[in-house]
Amino acid sequence: MKTRPLTVIVPGRLETRTGGYEYDRRIIAGLRGQGWPIDVHELEGTFPYPTEAARKRAADVLAAIPDGTLVLIDGLAGGSLPAEVEHEASRLKIVALVHLPLAAEIGLDRETAGLLEVRERRSLAAAALVVVTGTTTVDALARYGVVRGRIAVVEPGTRPAPLSRGSTGGPLQLLSVAAITAGKGHEILVRALEAIPQRDWRLTCAGSVDRDPSTAERLRRQLRASGLQDRVLLTGELDGDALELCYDSADVFVLATLHETYGMAVAEALAHGLPVVSTTTGAIPELVGAPGNGERPAGLLVPPGDREAMTAALSMLIGDPRMRAQFAEGARQVRDRLPTWDEAVGKMSAALRHVV
Repeated sequence: MKTRPLTVIVPGRLETRTGGYEYDRRIIAGLRGQGWPIDVHELEGTFPYPTEAARKRAADVLAAIPDGTLVLIDGLAGGSLPAEVEHEASRLKIVALVHLPLAAEIGLDRETAGLLEVRERRSLAAAALVVVTGTTTVDALARYGVVRGRIAVVEPGTRPAPLSRGSTGGPLQLLSVAAITAGKGHEILVRALEAIPQRDWRLTCAGSVDRDPSTAERLRRQLRASGLQDRVLLTGELDGDALELCYDSADVFVLATLHETYGMAVAEALAHGLPVVSTTTGAIPELVGAPGNGERPAGLLVPPGDREAMTAALSMLIGDPRMRAQFAEGARQVRDRLPTWDEAVGKMSAALRHVV
């Protein structure tokens, strides 16, 4: 079937190293591989709090798109541009891509969250279709008045990865991959590690320290106060090869996240065959837990924000090599059933074709 031109609008640089941008990059590349002609527009990186200049630039980009064009707008931008989306929706086929509702971001005050929800509600009402990256977001959008029939679920894929070899002597290597922001739970993780009796471990936190500078600075102060600064390494953003080295030398993957739509970092760890300690949010329980077909679970999960439960889980896994081996075996079983990016691209393609 012949494909129509597609315009994709993203906030900031498409090469930004976060799960959301990784999703966008993989989907765009996959659709191009299927023959979709795609034009990508990168807006200024101030969203979801655009400056007047950024808003004007976005309005100009939308206005220049030919009538009838299919337009996929990343929700970080689209949800912040209700008037602009409403104005163009009568002549463009607009599809909203929602990774996480803007008001659901951890750490927002009530007034800011309310304002973001009002804006995003208007934008979603004007869209021809809403694509979400996890099933949990379907229920979340019900309060926005988005009925199930206007939502397509396109979960992320997972790239094939080699099995991690783990540490070769010395301390046990823990790995956490996430930008250091309020929602990823690094401060809870450090408090949990501070409370466990074992000390023969090292933690590498791979992820941006610039997206949420105040949280990063609190974390540094916390590490100094707890005496763990020599055991916890904050690497900042890493390129693909450097991050792969971190996975290869890790023994356990840990993510104390407070809220996820899916859990791409956990899926990536499972693709490397790593046992996981994480939280019961997004699709993480489905990724880690045994689905009743004879598989072993791939790790331990605790409620988001529960420091005591995280302490107990880490203490068990760090102190029990046999348990780690069992969960690693579970992870190796899980990796064979992880969804692929080809499957995700196929679902996105079908959803977009349905709109046109």
